[in-house]
Amino acid sequence: MSESTAERDPNRPERGGRPDRGGRGDRGGRPDRPQTVLVVTSREQLTPGMVRVRFEAADKDVFAAGFGHSEYTDRYVKMTFPQPDGSDVVRTYTALEPNVEDGTLVIDFVVHGTEGVAGPWAAAAEPGERIAVRGPGGGYSPDPTADWHLLAADEAGLPAVRAALAAMPAEAQGYAVVHIPAEEHRQELDAPAGVQISWVTSTERDGLVDAVRALPWLPGRVYAFVHGEAEAVMHGIRPYLVKERALPRADVSISGYWRRGRTEEGFRAWKQELAASEG
Repeated sequence: MSESTAERDPNRPERGGRPDRGGRGDRGGRPDRPQTVLVVTSREQLTPGMVRVRFEAADKDVFAAGFGHSEYTDRYVKMTFPQPDGSDVVRTYTALEPNVEDGTLVIDFVVHGTEGVAGPWAAAAEPGERIAVRGPGGGYSPDPTADWHLLAADEAGLPAVRAALAAMPAEAQGYAVVHIPAEEHRQELDAPAGVQISWVTSTERDGLVDAVRALPWLPGRVYAFVHGEAEAVMHGIRPYLVKERALPRADVSISGYWRRGRTEEGFRAWKQELAASEG
């Protein structure tokens, strides 16, 4: 798999809100989101394929200005990785557990050995290392008025699923389906008693698609969050939810976080081509 397994596309092409328009060169000429410097405080190996890095902001006031009004559970930051040739590479990651008072947050990185930019950096990150980030952006949080919830993701979307489950009320109902490549990649997830968690262990792209289609459909209004590999999500699950199940687009947050064989830059180009082809 390419590094894009871990590195998300920040845009939200289809959901009941706005896509991120906060970066350099974004539409509408809007200014960049606030930049802050994060300092590594610890690193933890969660599974063979995921590393958790904890950070503290170098300037807590700047951090508070950016995260003080962040309400989305899929909130993300754009991380800048300086390269040996003097260029910068930007990668996008879900920001977990932001604490405005303490100026801290957590980022979980999917790691595939030495592949990519951000994964190897995270796997070797030591306390005291610094990295510049912009954000947060975001566009989804669980709707408390929904009758039930559908969360579906692979490892790249798992951090956002974790945050969504934590934000749900205790009486929430629904499903959380997570696609992992092997059993040892399973993690502990806390969820309301009424939300059934299913782990799909498979290396096949359609594993997540098949699992979502097999779920017993519950009565009432569903609010869905589906993010993961682009082909599976956009060509497999999106038609099922939007066309076959006729869900209103405002009730569906669905987007590819990565695509097999493409870096984040290549993935963005692919998404632009997809959007253009769909009119």
